Amino acid sequence: MTKGRDISMRQLRYFVAAADAGQFSQAALKAHVSQSAITAAVLHLEQSMGVSLFDRLPHGVSLTAEGNKFSQHARHILDTLQDALSEPLFLGHAMQGTVRVGASYTVLGYFLPALLARFKRSYPQVEIDLIDMDRHSIEEALGNGDLDLGLTIVSNTPNLQGFAHQVLIRSRRQLWLASQHPLMSATSINLEDVAEHPYILATVDEGEASTSRYWESRGLAPKVAFRTSSMEALRGLVGHGFGVTILSDMVYRAWSLEGKKIEIRPLVDVIPPMELGLIWLPDTRLSASAQAFRQFLIMACAS
Repeated sequence: MTKGRDISMRQLRYFVAAADAGQFSQAALKAHVSQSAITAAVLHLEQSMGVSLFDRLPHGVSLTAEGNKFSQHARHILDTLQDALSEPLFLGHAMQGTVRVGASYTVLGYFLPALLARFKRSYPQVEIDLIDMDRHSIEEALGNGDLDLGLTIVSNTPNLQGFAHQVLIRSRRQLWLASQHPLMSATSINLEDVAEHPYILATVDEGEASTSRYWESRGLAPKVAFRTSSMEALRGLVGHGFGVTILSDMVYRAWSLEGKKIEIRPLVDVIPPMELGLIWLPDTRLSASAQAFRQFLIMACAS
């Protein structure tokens, strides 16, 4: 079969849904189709390209290296189509201005770059003045009028009173572990199981505080072996089997820099998702460009 022949947008959507869910059954629920439709779409893509896009695992599926690369192209195609359908291009290309945006580490590293590129295609003359700030500094700068919009992990904010906000994504938290870790053979995993093993604690973006909240709610504590603000160091430690961690799907990558595979497993315990969102002052009139950027992010994430 000729590579790339007769690939539909629907098949790309089903493939991306499977990549996001890590299970064909969950992807089918999200896409409101049968599991066989997801399976058929993935098989067609694999046959058309001549590669395996997923490793089939006992508890779901995981992208192969080829699948990970293809997922980036598939998402770009779907995003570009969505933007073309939803944005008033003749207005966007004429709009000018500067939007002052504060964003925290996780937002800058794992959420915003691809969306900024999409926004610039629709609004090429709008400049985004992007500032790397922690959550407390973003909230203070908004109050002082030094920023138009803030992008933070709003689930870390103890009190959002005084700010208007919009949650953009809710990213589930799962267990990360090495392929040969003993917990890989468990039929189900809870926090009590995780507490028996060395834990790698991410400290960036108030990670230690957010982690302690859901552990303490169960009357438990992780056996912290390492604390790090470096996500790449964390992946390396997990991939080499020095410990496990619980983090959101948004920051998950299947491979460490050294090429070690990192597996993910769901937890039986109800772990609150990481919520990333926009905040702004409710009584401040935003410029047309700031309003366009806010609306773009809300629509892009809703789709």
